[in-house]
Amino acid sequence: MSSGRNAEMRPPRAVIMTGNHLCHNPRVVKEAAALARAGWDVEVLGAWTDASLKARDIELAAGLPFRFTAVLDCGAPGLIAKVEILVLRLRGKIARLLYRFARLPSRWQFGAAVGALSSAARGRNADLFIAHSEAALPVAVDLSRRGERVGVDMEDWFSEDLLPDQRRLRPVQFLGELEGHLLRQGTGATCPSQAMSVALGRAYGCPPPVVVYNAFPWSDRETLDGAVKDRRDRTIPSVHWYSQTLGPGRGLEDLFASLRHVEAAAEIHLRGRPAAGFERWLDSLITAAWRPRVFVHGLVSNEELLSRIAEHDIGFAGEMTFCRSRELTITNKILQYLLGGLAVIASDTLGQREVAAQAPDAVLLYPSGDAPALAGRLNKLLSSPAEMSRTKAAALRAAEDVFCWERQEPAL
Repeated sequence: MSSGRNAEMRPPRAVIMTGNHLCHNPRVVKEAAALARAGWDVEVLGAWTDASLKARDIELAAGLPFRFTAVLDCGAPGLIAKVEILVLRLRGKIARLLYRFARLPSRWQFGAAVGALSSAARGRNADLFIAHSEAALPVAVDLSRRGERVGVDMEDWFSEDLLPDQRRLRPVQFLGELEGHLLRQGTGATCPSQAMSVALGRAYGCPPPVVVYNAFPWSDRETLDGAVKDRRDRTIPSVHWYSQTLGPGRGLEDLFASLRHVEAAAEIHLRGRPAAGFERWLDSLITAAWRPRVFVHGLVSNEELLSRIAEHDIGFAGEMTFCRSRELTITNKILQYLLGGLAVIASDTLGQREVAAQAPDAVLLYPSGDAPALAGRLNKLLSSPAEMSRTKAAALRAAEDVFCWERQEPAL
């Protein structure tokens, strides 16, 4: 009787499954912290694949109201650990080759963490499991078939993501089957935009997932450091863009092409990890006149990112329409620009139209791929300090009134 009473008194337990680094997954951090504040006992199952990011994960997790467990550590010492990682990577490579040449899909294509994530999840006694990544999808389906309560957060529409040449090597049909099972038979689902919610409901014949925007806390503005670390010439406006990776297929092509038609002076600041051949690609797209005003910066911590965004004037969100996921989603980027108080220029994807509809004075849309139209939006702001000031003020109002985490958390 005593153990039964204790079980009834314990808080509900949630296990969020990612198989990724915590510091590069702010949506997971916000969801886990929100559930913890709502009285849940929360554990996040991730993985360590990069030594520097591991250190950041450990530092970040120390101040959070939930537990983070790395089910896989690719930098673990010892011969046995190194051999185990080698075997996992070899299995993944074989799985990718089998799909490439024989079209045989398997879960092992989704990364080295899949097996460890599955083993760890089976050992948890939880009231709810939530999948947050490709690697977590097959694990969540297994748990569902065992009778566990399972949910999914469609951070991206996984089976409808990436560039066309990359999709040829992806088990798209297999991913879709996993998504469909979780969306139709799972306990619940969330996604980052109303546009994606409607599309998922239609595609899978499921209830439309609950919309939780990729917003950040308004209270984060209290941590702004006021420093100027990126800009070189503060007498001219500054345009900012960021992503994990710097390279093609992320909308920078539109920005670079538009500069030929931009009449006012400005600095262009790019933040991210350059892809192979990035410098050659960059130099091939930017005119000699603009090259001295284009600056590349490395990634910074989540805690510093808002400060670096806030020192600029315009945030560029040139999401491309090469796949349905990019067309429908609302990224962290556009919402962090608003929180930083930047005027936003964004391509007219369905997801970004959704933001512009709720923040029309803060977001200027242009047709994706239309460089002269993008230049027109830039010229409108760069040539008028008053217009720039009004648009930036509207961005802060939109962030405070709609696009901040304090407004989104209740949906969870």
